[in-house]
Amino acid sequence: MTREPERNRTFSRRGLLTVAGGLGVAGLAGCTQENPNVGSTADSTSGDTGGSGGGGSGGPLTGDISIAGSSTVFPIATAMAERFEVDHPDVDVSIQSTGSGGGFANYFCTGQTDFNNASRPIQPEEEEQCAGNDVESIELKVATDALTVIVSNDNDFIGDGLTVEQLYEIWSAESAAETWADVDDEWPDEPIELYGPSDASGTYDYFIEAIIGEESSHRQDYSPTEQDRTILQGVSGSEYAIGYLGFAYYSQNADAVQAVPIKDGDGDYVEPSLETALAGDYTPLSRPLFTYPKVSALEEEHIEAFARYWLANSTSEAIIADEVGYVPLSEAERDQMLGRIYAVVEGLN
Repeated sequence: MTREPERNRTFSRRGLLTVAGGLGVAGLAGCTQENPNVGSTADSTSGDTGGSGGGGSGGPLTGDISIAGSSTVFPIATAMAERFEVDHPDVDVSIQSTGSGGGFANYFCTGQTDFNNASRPIQPEEEEQCAGNDVESIELKVATDALTVIVSNDNDFIGDGLTVEQLYEIWSAESAAETWADVDDEWPDEPIELYGPSDASGTYDYFIEAIIGEESSHRQDYSPTEQDRTILQGVSGSEYAIGYLGFAYYSQNADAVQAVPIKDGDGDYVEPSLETALAGDYTPLSRPLFTYPKVSALEEEHIEAFARYWLANSTSEAIIADEVGYVPLSEAERDQMLGRIYAVVEGLN
């Protein structure tokens, strides 16, 4: 398959993300940091917590930070990096959107990057590759996503939504429905056009885990890409198209396509939203999002400071929910993740 060029922060995705209306994020529990500005978490980047072992050098932070991985986590990393660089102008953070698997295989586990973003946990074969190159990582949860199935605004036949079983029929290589009528005989006898992430994407991996399962595989006769906008453009352009992507990109383009409510088992059809993901109602497509810092990189003062800064802001409604479009961490989750950083840095001293 043809892989599109990797995206980097020279054209920031923040420019594509505007505040989503009607999401009701003000009531999200556990989200206490409201200020999106850098100064809201000054303690996380000061000499008190910014240096190795929490000591710090007392001088300005300097150096480069390299990040690759998930396109789903990309907008969170970008938002954090841009704020961090304002407070620390001598630190340069470069971010590539390569897909979770592409980031692990081609950048992080080969020792080329300091962080790898992922929309699913690191896989055993990736851990083995990293170990072979003396790369050790820690897993840090940074948000929760509601993976979103989308169809064209012209689609008027799906009705209430799709069941998990129907999603399996559409996307499984074993079933591989050719027309919409193959899924439901009351639907049009028209070919299904499919758009989705490539096999380098954690979103692809998670969809297999949640919908397709181990007994089958993801069908390959679809249009794969690592560019969310390509999925959205493909689906919006055809009445008979369907695709899936992270909630943030859908929520900022909700006028262009329809999000499909999903029915899991005997439950009701549930729309993807911050509220339904937080409440655990949007199953099985709500999922945790991660970043994986390299343990040895945390010995560098500016990299440890950035990791702490990111996690300190992971409860922020203003950044995670309003600006990006995901569910922030609870305070307890934030503290647990910061504890992991602290434990690793203490062990390095």
